[in-house]
Amino acid sequence: MQRSSYRLSRTGSLHRLRLVSDEIGPPAASEIAIAVKAIGLNFADVFTVLGLYGAAPRNNCIPGIEFSGVVVDCGKNVTRVGVGDRVMGSIRFGAYTSRLNIDERYVLPIPSGWSFEEGASFIVQSLTAYYALFTLGNLKPNQTVLIHSAAGGVGIYAVRIAKLLGAYTIGTVGSTSKVHLAEEEGCDAVILRGGRFPDDLRAALEGRGLDLVLDSIGGKVQKQSFEMLATSGRLVAYGISEFASHRATPDFLMLARRFLAMPRYHTLTLIKSNKSILGFNLIWLYDRADMLSRFLGEIQALQLPNPHVGVVLPFDRLKEAVRLLQSGTTTGKVVVSVQQVSDLLKSY
Repeated sequence: MQRSSYRLSRTGSLHRLRLVSDEIGPPAASEIAIAVKAIGLNFADVFTVLGLYGAAPRNNCIPGIEFSGVVVDCGKNVTRVGVGDRVMGSIRFGAYTSRLNIDERYVLPIPSGWSFEEGASFIVQSLTAYYALFTLGNLKPNQTVLIHSAAGGVGIYAVRIAKLLGAYTIGTVGSTSKVHLAEEEGCDAVILRGGRFPDDLRAALEGRGLDLVLDSIGGKVQKQSFEMLATSGRLVAYGISEFASHRATPDFLMLARRFLAMPRYHTLTLIKSNKSILGFNLIWLYDRADMLSRFLGEIQALQLPNPHVGVVLPFDRLKEAVRLLQSGTTTGKVVVSVQQVSDLLKSY
């Protein structure tokens, strides 16, 4: 079966991302074949393309970890889905394509009424937020959580889930244009990150202790957030967007400066302050398919609202979509709509 894929012969530059035609075989016994309809973009994609993501292949790589589409074929042992089902899923790289094969445990049915673009915007964001808040963050009702990038895909779902639990949520955003969205999503207080961040955070807390921080930025703002944590507080780092270049190739001088300026946490300091730093890489869960499937089931049970899709671009403008994500100007999810469909798919 022929398909169209964006492939990197070698990572390190967005210019090397090429749209190519290649062949894909039939699904294995426990796999399903999916005609991809939409691709959700993530900062992991940016780091993959630039060669800064250690878990990604360095050569002959198809980036992308999130998608939605229609099942067009099933392996003989598949029991959860059938041909014609609309599904959304995550994959350990390989989503920048018009067709893929994947184990059925990595997909969920798209809820009724959701578009393919919304389906491609749900799993990575909600799973990251859920795992960071509960499995690592141990968030409890009435505790206070600081959510950086609260108008982004993960941040929006972190706010929604934390509010379901009854937590007090403080969100931060990088520009005034994003404040209203963070407020609409339910943040009890919104901070525009800047030179007065510690003072602004102290004012937003209104005497409360800060129990949990979800950080996707790194650098100075991470250190300031950690210092504001209450005794027994936790900081969960699931990203480091300040390392993301706005260029087609890595800015190694910038990376070196920011690496040297990264906050360091001494073990004795952590013990003395009774605070915790936890790191989270979603790729870790792909090797534990049953655990991932369980988490996805728990997230489904929350009946969360449909995702906030900020931008949709067609498949032939995928590189432009990556650049847009790099810019940091978007809210919610950046999605690529796959226009090419197989003859089999057209019948559904």
